[in-house]
Amino acid sequence: MRVLSRRLLILALASLPGFTQAQGLWDNLNGQPGALALDNLGQSRPEAPFDITGTWSITGQWQFEDVPPLKPAAAELFAMASQAAAAGKSFNDDIGRCWPPGLPRMMTRVWPVHMIQLPTSIVMISNFMNQVRWIYMDGRSHSDPDYYVPSYNGESIGHWDGDTLVIDTRNFEPSHHWLRAGIPVSEEFHTIERIRMSADRQSLEVEWTMTDPQNWEGQWLGTKHYNRQDKVDFLEVHCLPDLNEGIIATDDEYTIRTED
Repeated sequence: MRVLSRRLLILALASLPGFTQAQGLWDNLNGQPGALALDNLGQSRPEAPFDITGTWSITGQWQFEDVPPLKPAAAELFAMASQAAAAGKSFNDDIGRCWPPGLPRMMTRVWPVHMIQLPTSIVMISNFMNQVRWIYMDGRSHSDPDYYVPSYNGESIGHWDGDTLVIDTRNFEPSHHWLRAGIPVSEEFHTIERIRMSADRQSLEVEWTMTDPQNWEGQWLGTKHYNRQDKVDFLEVHCLPDLNEGIIATDDEYTIRTED
């Protein structure tokens, strides 16, 4: 079980009478300079093998196939999802109820993904619910999971391995988080992406290696391809509950609004 998270600590402090936000309250726990700190951006670094900046759209199969042997609980959920799909029904459609898609699903939908490369980080923004992830490239290590607030896109740390961008992501939020319909992820979910750019700089190949010892055996492997899109800009896209149908969101599920 995680210790009292930083998020809860901040909320507790903010509730104190006379509380004033201090500049250091949001500082990185290990003292790591922020990715946008001028001193960090200005440090001398080796030139990157390629610049991933651009807008990219996935091609081919977006779903991760070749499902590895699932643990019993995950296998039962996956079977239920498959039966629902065969009957034309949805199963645990948390995304449809405005829960974040999380990684890897934010990267594999039909919506374009915008990528901005800086010396210290790479920012990826999907037009699918405006999901944002930061890949830190400034040499930092992953945070202590006992103090890091888990997130749906996880904590991504990147480095260059020759002409390949390697992204190691962990520290995930598991609640309502699915790798694909019926297959959940746990706090132990871990992904490695190996990204290569084509010689003409018009396409990307991303090799995924995913592990989650709570939900499946061994490694789940998959390769995705993306093409550059030079006539696409950012769109503001939000997921909103359909209040016209009297549905409201709660912490764990959707319930029907009742009139007083």
